[in-house]
Amino acid sequence: MFDILEADIVIFQETKIQRKDLVDDMVLVPGWDCYWSLPKHKKGYSGVVIYTRQSVCAPIRAEEGITGILCPPGSTTSFFNGPEDQQIGGYPSRTQLEASLADATTLDSEGRCVILEFRAFVLLGVYSPANRDEKRDDYRLGFLDVLDARIRNLVAIGKRVILAGDLNISREELDTANAEASMRKNGYTAEEYMSTPARRMFNQLLEGGKIVGERDQGREESPMWDICRGFHPRRKGMFTCWEQKVNARPGNYGARIDYVLSSLDMKSWFSDSNIQEGLMDQIDIHGETVHTLDVMNPQGVFLNGIRQREYSTSDMLSMSGKLIPEFDGRRNIKDMFTRKPSLAKSPSTATSLADTEQEDSNTDDTVGSSIEQVPQAGSPRSIAATGQTAKEIVPHVAGKKRSSAATSTSRPLKRSKSGASGPVVPSNSKGQQSLKGFFFKPTATAQVGSTTPSPTRDAEKQNGDSPKPVLEAAIEFNPSNTEPSTQNNTAKFFSSISPISPLARQGPGSTGTRSAQTSPSKKECEEGGLDKVHDPIQSKESWTKLFTKPAAPRCEGHNEPCKTMLTKKSGMNCGRSFWMCARPLGPSGQKEKNTQWRCPTFIWCTDWNSTTSMA
Repeated sequence: MFDILEADIVIFQETKIQRKDLVDDMVLVPGWDCYWSLPKHKKGYSGVVIYTRQSVCAPIRAEEGITGILCPPGSTTSFFNGPEDQQIGGYPSRTQLEASLADATTLDSEGRCVILEFRAFVLLGVYSPANRDEKRDDYRLGFLDVLDARIRNLVAIGKRVILAGDLNISREELDTANAEASMRKNGYTAEEYMSTPARRMFNQLLEGGKIVGERDQGREESPMWDICRGFHPRRKGMFTCWEQKVNARPGNYGARIDYVLSSLDMKSWFSDSNIQEGLMDQIDIHGETVHTLDVMNPQGVFLNGIRQREYSTSDMLSMSGKLIPEFDGRRNIKDMFTRKPSLAKSPSTATSLADTEQEDSNTDDTVGSSIEQVPQAGSPRSIAATGQTAKEIVPHVAGKKRSSAATSTSRPLKRSKSGASGPVVPSNSKGQQSLKGFFFKPTATAQVGSTTPSPTRDAEKQNGDSPKPVLEAAIEFNPSNTEPSTQNNTAKFFSSISPISPLARQGPGSTGTRSAQTSPSKKECEEGGLDKVHDPIQSKESWTKLFTKPAAPRCEGHNEPCKTMLTKKSGMNCGRSFWMCARPLGPSGQKEKNTQWRCPTFIWCTDWNSTTSMA
């Protein structure tokens, strides 16, 4: 995916995973390093990760959170109390933290920010809280307040800053298709809409932002520049998020809540910025920067754009995902199938498998020494240090294991359930060999070669009856007699089976036993219930009707099948399903008549009878 993006730095927000959910494909990405911020308490919530391409850029410092109160991995000292040469800086002051509506520890407990410092700039990957619950307003405003303070502090100490991520704020009316509807719903005027706390705070951070009235104290200057809006000042429909429940993306009924911002001293670095389509629900914004490899890597890695040394593990920071204990010293399992061995097989050490197995039979010390010299997975040691190649070592050890297992005593068989009787079927039996075998009693096969007397067989012999099973009396099956056509054999087999009289199933002591080959009378069939024949076609149709979803109604505007939706809004209709037009919502955000967008069709599922309506 990274190759398709053609990017050197990729930021993901709202990963919604925990540390235990991380897998190799997320962390051990060949050629890439990663830096994670995961929620500390809430499961499957928020989360941010930044990937950097090791061949062109490597950060010199990395931190998690916006306050600096968290600690680096494996340390009990917080970021802002660490050594000065390891600090990114710009941490909010005690006064700024006390002015926030949320506690500093709480702000950084949900995995919402990763900060990387390159020699060129400081990058903040952020996932801001959304405005969905009034109970979370204090946390949301507190997060934005401390984020604003951290950015201003970084700019004040002379560092270039890039802020990228999902801020969950629409800058102004131009950045959302729902602005007018939102103002009507909440009874806002245009000035009141722009003066909502989060939107006002965000616009005071941006150069050229709309601000109603005087600026707030401490926010007299605007240190950041909206890159995408800077290249497209009045462009409409420049959205990055759409409501997926109503399929609003095709009609581009959405909002712009994802941003890439830069400090004002970096405006000349960018040549273009746009919205890349077709990636995800919230599309990334990309910008082409004019920079050199010298300032995007640690000192001495590049000189005048020429690499001086290769990237090594010593360049990894403590925040690197590859240093997480579960992944440290490991590599992706896919590399085992793509990378070649470090050394080729030497002809002098090449031995055949037969010679190796012969050596195993002579001594056990050879096996022990070979096993001790095999390096562990991910170890830099070469396999050639053992004097054998990988192909020789694996059969060597495996062959010894097989020989030891063969000499071990056999395990006792599993005890059968109480009450189970009958001869043991040999393990080499091949089971059912043909369709005819399905109709024979399994006891007939199990009793072959058995000398145990059977009371039933003795009674049958006394009455002069044949001990053959019922179906054997009806069909004489000769395995040696085969037909060239399986279809003809099957037809002959089923045609030879005749209904069996209930009298044939009587016990050995009964009288007047009828031969199984004689067809029973109509009266006997009625008494035995054989006249109740189940039509397989009718049975299949009945089951199909039972499990098939009802036919969808057609919408009024387009005469197309509707789709079902579930009411989740609290009230008397919560949980009820309904039918609606399957077309996406139009640019107006409303249901429209005589257009290509969603029509006003609405039918409760309980009111729709597909059988009656179709008739």
